[in-house]
Amino acid sequence: MGERKVINKYFPPDFDPTKIPRHKKGNINPNFVVRMMLPMSVRCQTCGEYMYKGKKFNSRKEDVEGPEGEYLGIKIFRFYFKCITCSAEFTIKTDPKNMDYEVEAGVRRNYEPYKDVEAQKKAALEAREASEKDDPMAKLENKTKDSKIEMDILDALDEIRTQNARHASVKVDDVIELHRKQSAKLSAA
Repeated sequence: MGERKVINKYFPPDFDPTKIPRHKKGNINPNFVVRMMLPMSVRCQTCGEYMYKGKKFNSRKEDVEGPEGEYLGIKIFRFYFKCITCSAEFTIKTDPKNMDYEVEAGVRRNYEPYKDVEAQKKAALEAREASEKDDPMAKLENKTKDSKIEMDILDALDEIRTQNARHASVKVDDVIELHRKQSAKLSAA
């Protein structure tokens, strides 16, 4: 039994280590397998299967070549995934400009309502800036609306502070004594 646990290996007397073929390491392949989660919910265009954000995949990662391979010095990567049902390949690319991922082929990204809200806020802000640029009266109206909203917020905050101060002055012993008096009145009646 002890002979199985030997760490050393047997080398015959005629062993010559120079005869072992040595392979030179060539260029390391930029395509390598990465275990990662799906960054967004998608639907396969081949079979219609939904794959949700956070599903783990073994994906192939490669650098995007050419002029679109970099954005402000940040490398852009492409990931190749396979559908869990039909094994059709789909690709997703990093999008450092929008701090997100971009679907390239094989799947369709599911609707994400928070992106719609962000786009609406951005469009409203741009419309407001454009109207203020041309019309000084619109600028004044927007300024008065902002100051009214700010005053309402300050009033609500002041009300919350006074309410907290009122509750802070109540002591536990006083509450217990009041409860005893009320229960004594109820038992007497």
